[in-house]
Amino acid sequence: MTKTDGRVLALDLGTSSARALVLSAEDASPLAGALARHKISPAYGSDGSATLDLHAYVEGLLGCLDELQQNGHLSDIGAIVLSSQWHSIVALNNKSAALTPVITWADTRSVHLDLGSSFDEHAFHARTGSWLHRLYWPRRIPWLLSEGSPSAFAGLPDLVLERLTGERVTSVSIASGTGTLDLAGGSYDDEALEIAGVKADQLPPIVPTGWTATLSAEYERRWPGLVDVPVHPPTGDGAASNVGSGGYDESTAAVTVGTSAAVRVVHPIDDAPELPWELWRYRVDDQRAVTGMAFSAAGNLHAWLTGVLQLESDEPTGVEIGASRAIAIPFMAGTRPPATVPSGSGVYFGLSFDDDAADLLAASLQGASLEIDRGLRMLDSLFGRQLDVVLGGGGIDASEWWRRSLTATFARPTTVCAEAEVGARGAAAVALNLSPAPGGEHLTPVDDEVERVAALRTRYEALRELAVQASAV
Repeated sequence: MTKTDGRVLALDLGTSSARALVLSAEDASPLAGALARHKISPAYGSDGSATLDLHAYVEGLLGCLDELQQNGHLSDIGAIVLSSQWHSIVALNNKSAALTPVITWADTRSVHLDLGSSFDEHAFHARTGSWLHRLYWPRRIPWLLSEGSPSAFAGLPDLVLERLTGERVTSVSIASGTGTLDLAGGSYDDEALEIAGVKADQLPPIVPTGWTATLSAEYERRWPGLVDVPVHPPTGDGAASNVGSGGYDESTAAVTVGTSAAVRVVHPIDDAPELPWELWRYRVDDQRAVTGMAFSAAGNLHAWLTGVLQLESDEPTGVEIGASRAIAIPFMAGTRPPATVPSGSGVYFGLSFDDDAADLLAASLQGASLEIDRGLRMLDSLFGRQLDVVLGGGGIDASEWWRRSLTATFARPTTVCAEAEVGARGAAAVALNLSPAPGGEHLTPVDDEVERVAALRTRYEALRELAVQASAV
């Protein structure tokens, strides 16, 4: 285990908030009260746009650091680490100025690419861990080129790092989320660049995990406690969340619930198992990969329902796990690739006049649990064993009912991560080679709940297939 002197400053670049917090260098746990948050409100348009204001985002993050300093938390810092949302992109002109806002993973705009019968997407997927999908830069960049004349492209974490240090570089972890990385080699993939219509020097250079920089003179004057403190390259939030939850080897699947959700396994990149078509694979760092499945309806689904239904409680009070007669297919935000269900495809089946708001919330959380379970079973098969499971993230921390629902749906014990800030914790662990334990409660599936969910699963799968078919009409 590698340690750093003092404490760790973690910057977490999320979709719904940007956060700065101070962690213990011993076990990467957050220090009480040493957190500042800037709320982010993405702009959504009828054309499918989902963007962030780059200037406002960065200024909000800098304000978080100012707040920590004002409260006396930016002292004894030995390292600065970053966890960031994957898949963002910004088009830049020849003077490195932004031509577009930050285009997020939720943006559905892109161009259709017909590469002919010679293009082998299965081989592309095996090399890059991604698909030729609008989520990734090989589809994003041709669309941006058709809209204007950008000279270069970068992601949100690359531009934040440049603002702080003057160095516009990216990590192997962030680059893997663009869909342009050769996973095994750790460099940009030639075919991905050709499809995108760019050369490697139009994208941020990839630096190794051990690379560091320091803050520019402007920010060292602004935050004197951070002078000469090494800044580490960013880690993709999915990879960071896995490690931060305690899922950092191939024996354990981490289920994290934030704005979206995912189930993933961290494993060595060398001799990695052959990647199934339904799963993605990105990089954690120079030595490790992460394989999994993501879901667009999670914490955002919970927040939307509690607001729309005007629930007094965030929990489906009085509804037993697996007992809701209504079934919800949680496709409100569509599905992630390779599936093609569009947003606006969420469905409730079996509603009756005696259902109330708690029943609807329970059905949706149960539906999300069953979707995550589909991914977990694929990972069980890929790694040849029933995986241990850790649960982490803000959505897990916020809902005891959802923790129990997931445990019953998986029909196996789970361990809860005691820390809600799993992304920041994981970024510190990756940078400093720490192995944080989950540290939370152990949940055992209740037989009656497992049986009810098992009976529900058959109906759910049949109705899910109807929803998928209807979305294609």
